[in-house]
Amino acid sequence: MSSTQQVLAAGPPVSAKAPWRPPWHRRLHGSDFTWAIAFVVPYAAVFLAFVVYPFGHALWMASKPSLYVDLFADPGYLRTVVNTVLFVGIAVNLKMFLALLLSGFFLRRRWWIKALLAVYVLPWALAATQACISFHWMLIGEQGLVNRLLDEWLGIEGPLWFNDRWLGLGADIVVYIWKWMPFWTVIFLAARMKIPRDIYDSAQIDGAIGARRFVHVTFPLLANLYLLCTLLSTLWTVGDFTTVFLVSVGGPGGATDVLATLGFHYAFDAAQPALGVAAVISALPVLIPLVILLMRRLHTSEVRL
Repeated sequence: MSSTQQVLAAGPPVSAKAPWRPPWHRRLHGSDFTWAIAFVVPYAAVFLAFVVYPFGHALWMASKPSLYVDLFADPGYLRTVVNTVLFVGIAVNLKMFLALLLSGFFLRRRWWIKALLAVYVLPWALAATQACISFHWMLIGEQGLVNRLLDEWLGIEGPLWFNDRWLGLGADIVVYIWKWMPFWTVIFLAARMKIPRDIYDSAQIDGAIGARRFVHVTFPLLANLYLLCTLLSTLWTVGDFTTVFLVSVGGPGGATDVLATLGFHYAFDAAQPALGVAAVISALPVLIPLVILLMRRLHTSEVRL
C-alpha cells in the first residue's frame, strides 16, 4: 500500500481543540474575572441609581388607585391627552415624511446643496432650550418678530399666538419639527446613499423615474428603517417636555399642555407630586406596546436596505 493510500485509509486527523463557544458562554478566571467585575460594577451602580431606583420609586408613588380617580375627574386631563395625541401624531409623522423627502433633495451632488445641508442641520445642533425660548419671544404678542413682520410687510395684524389653543399647539408642533427634522433627514440621507446605483439604473430601464422610482424602488427599500425610526421618534416625543413648556408655556390656561407638562404643573405648581407622576405614568399603556413592537422589529428583522 502506498503512503498516499495509508493516509487516506487512516482518515482525517482528529483535532484536539475544544468545541467553539460564543464569548458569553466562556468563563473568566483569575485577573480576567477581577477586571470584568471592576468594569461592570460602576455601570451597574449608575444604572441602579439613576434608572431602576427612580423608575421604581415613581411606580410606587403612582400606585394608589385614588390618584387615577382624581386624575380622570380633572377636566383638563382629557384635554391634555388629546393635545398629546395630536402633538405626537402630527409632529412625528409630518417630520418623518418631510425628512424622507428632503433626504432625496440633499442626495444631489452639487456644491451649493452640500453647503445648504450644512446650514440645514444647524437647528438640530442648537440647544433645544435656547431655540424654544427664541421662538417663544418671536411669537409673543404684538412686539414679537413674526407679528411685527406681518404688520410692516403685509399690513396684517398678527394674532395673539398663545391666547388660542390651536394656534399655540400649532406653534409647538412647528417648532418641534423645525428642531428635530434635520436629524432624521441625515439618517435617511445616509440610508439612501447605501442603495446601489445599479438598482436605480435597472428601474430606469423598466420606466420607473421620478415619483414612480420613489414609490416603487426607494420607499420599499427604506420602509423597514422608516418604521423603526418612526417608532423610536414616537417614544421620544411622548416624553417631550421642553418644546411645549418653553414655546407656548402650556397657555392659555393649560390649554396646550401635554402629559409631560401637566405632570410638572401637578408636581410643582399644585404641590401634588404623586398626582404629577400618575399623569406621566398614565402614558405607559401606550408606551409599553410601542417598546415591545420596536424590540420585536429589531430582533426579528435586520435594518437593511
